[in-house]
Amino acid sequence: MTITLASLQAHEILDSRGRPTLQVALTTSTGEEFTAQVPSGASTGSGEAVELRDHDPERYDGKGVLTAVAHVNEAIADALVGRPFAAQADLDAALLDLDGTRDKSALGANAIVGVSIAAVRAFAAAAARPLWSQLSVDGAAPRLPVPHFNVVNGGAHAPNALDFQEFMIAPIGAPSYPEALRAGAEIYGRLRTRLAAAGHAGGLGDEGGFAPELSHPDEVLQILVAAIDDAGYRPDRHGVAIALDPAASEFGEHGSYTVAGRRWSSADLIGYYEEIVDRFPIWSIEDGLGEDDSTGWQELTARLGERVQLVGDDNFVTNPRIIEQAIADGIGNAALIKVNQIGTVTETLEAMSLCRQAGYAAMISHRSGETPDTFIADLAVGSGCGQLKSGAPARGERVAKYNRLLEIAGEARRPDGSTGLAFGIEAR
Repeated sequence: MTITLASLQAHEILDSRGRPTLQVALTTSTGEEFTAQVPSGASTGSGEAVELRDHDPERYDGKGVLTAVAHVNEAIADALVGRPFAAQADLDAALLDLDGTRDKSALGANAIVGVSIAAVRAFAAAAARPLWSQLSVDGAAPRLPVPHFNVVNGGAHAPNALDFQEFMIAPIGAPSYPEALRAGAEIYGRLRTRLAAAGHAGGLGDEGGFAPELSHPDEVLQILVAAIDDAGYRPDRHGVAIALDPAASEFGEHGSYTVAGRRWSSADLIGYYEEIVDRFPIWSIEDGLGEDDSTGWQELTARLGERVQLVGDDNFVTNPRIIEQAIADGIGNAALIKVNQIGTVTETLEAMSLCRQAGYAAMISHRSGETPDTFIADLAVGSGCGQLKSGAPARGERVAKYNRLLEIAGEARRPDGSTGLAFGIEAR
């Protein structure tokens, strides 16, 4: 189904951290308007596509995005408006050709991704299909994902002494998506009560998780297991499991790490992961080592890759070329997928396709600087990956994604009341 752009307009808005980002509005020749709001990361990999900022110290401490806005309104609009496109891949290719750089530094990945996401919404509407059905990967059956709730924040996401960035709960054993969402919300409430009883303030990190003044990962893991039990759920890998995102690049360099005031080698940290996997119901570890520690990643994969999911983020940056090399090198067994890391919907789907072909899992992810845009919820369903992380079951920009999944589940319900979509993590 061909679409023709009649207009393209961007303007500056604020993300969930009070920093500028873009909203893009695309109008087609039929008069319909489609928008996209662009997220922004805090813990970022060095290989991410370039997020263009103004660096004007007189505005938003240099973080303004008026230059990226101007690129949408001028260069990109001039190149795309009035031109018919038969497929998303064609439009994204035009964006890449216009930018002309490998890292999207000319126009800015934040400008490009806003146009790309707005466009895929237009293509879905032109085909009279729900957005998620426009986002399939290699013919994979769509499915509702297991939500991974970031309920304790540390690292770059919170002003506390906790080095590990994210502690997540994953209701893997829930019978349906609505029940998984209920489990997350109930455990989150019990965790709040338990932390308050221990004298911790109720402040939240960037992604809606609690930010207690704890310093050792063991302390958090013990509290999480207790909160899961308090809420009446089973803390194990068949009930409610735990997923970690240490974001090790933030506290390590060249195979040397500092956790809870102690220096660790790669081997030390790998040994610690083996120990806590034995002691706690941990099923997934993301960015367990730094992006520059390829040898350590290979060892981590050799020692734990058969037992838990090992997710590359800072070292993979949703880049098909990098993911392909990591697969060849035996690094990790899953990839985190963030559309703004690579910059176009087409490249995102290509990265997910590579993962499927290699038997790697994929987890769709939000960013720490979020908006109410719910695109990633549809991407998680359409791609069939079975996993989504969008922060805690709190804060509007996080809950918007989880509520969109409820909406999709309701829309797919059959007349007999059964769901028309599978739920859960796809078996590999």
